[in-house]
Amino acid sequence: MAKGLLLTYALWAVGGPAGLHHLYLGRDSHALLWMLTLGGGGLGWLWEFWMLPSFVAQANRAQEQRQGSGRGTPPLSLIRFVAQMIVGMYFGLVALISLSFMASFYIVGLPLAVGLGVLLVAAIGNQTSDLKNTLGAAFLTSPIFYGRPIAILPISLAASLTAQKHRRYKPSAGSETLSVRLYRLGLAYLAFTGPIVFSALCNTAVTLSYVADTLGSFLSWFSFFPLFGCLLESVLLLPFQAWKLLVGDHGISSSYFQEWEKLYEFVHSFQEEKRQLALQVFGLSEGATNEEIHGRFRELVKTWHPDHNRHQMEEAQSHFLEIQAAYEVLRQPRKPRGSWRWEETSL
Repeated sequence: MAKGLLLTYALWAVGGPAGLHHLYLGRDSHALLWMLTLGGGGLGWLWEFWMLPSFVAQANRAQEQRQGSGRGTPPLSLIRFVAQMIVGMYFGLVALISLSFMASFYIVGLPLAVGLGVLLVAAIGNQTSDLKNTLGAAFLTSPIFYGRPIAILPISLAASLTAQKHRRYKPSAGSETLSVRLYRLGLAYLAFTGPIVFSALCNTAVTLSYVADTLGSFLSWFSFFPLFGCLLESVLLLPFQAWKLLVGDHGISSSYFQEWEKLYEFVHSFQEEKRQLALQVFGLSEGATNEEIHGRFRELVKTWHPDHNRHQMEEAQSHFLEIQAAYEVLRQPRKPRGSWRWEETSL
């Protein structure tokens, strides 16, 4: 049955961020992506307004395309590659918040989450990619950056490059009933949202700490790339900018901006608290140089190494892990407080 453009626009307007129009067009991977990201943060949903005619045309000639799917290789797409990177990192961040308590998280959980995010984007439309090679690249990259949140970035890059290298057209397949498709989408949605909902409901305080820690680590990645850092901050402040554009200066006071400021203040205070605790572990004061931190780290490692404290093994292991965690915190570059803020006169 041919798909109608008018009905597609209606579904886009009513339930676009939930992917209803993609579900109608048989683009289940795209529908799932929109369900998990609320229409790409709303931006992807708006951008699709101009893309719907091509989506409808592609859905109506899907059978012809599938019959010729075995010929050739799909063209390279920079947009798809960037989307794979972003969604892979997004899946990795969600996994880091909800599953990082797992003993084998950085070996199994993190590369699996990032790889599945990349594969989800690779399967949008009439294309797909190789499951084994993409996940293999993610699993091989993960041990190189073991134990560090920044591992999300290289894992996503490796998986995205592999997915692009092994891109291909989807093979022909028989049509499935709507109930089967909804069942599959429901399972995938629950697999993604279940762990983070469980963490948020059963251990709210720890989950908030994970969110702040993850977001702080994510922002710190851009300390060496000020341009990207400014771009990220602009994206986070986009709702405020949109509100200002719609209603003008009337009715906008500093309280509106402070709502967004709370996000940065929360992350900053959490990072500062961790730094103060790390300094207490090292017995150093604020303003200690990198040389002093490194020297103190070497002294404490020698003192509390489990091999040198076999008579109190459990206590030594506890101190040893605490020292390593504190050193990782103190090694991270500090972002100047207030560097992200706009001057109120510019608003």
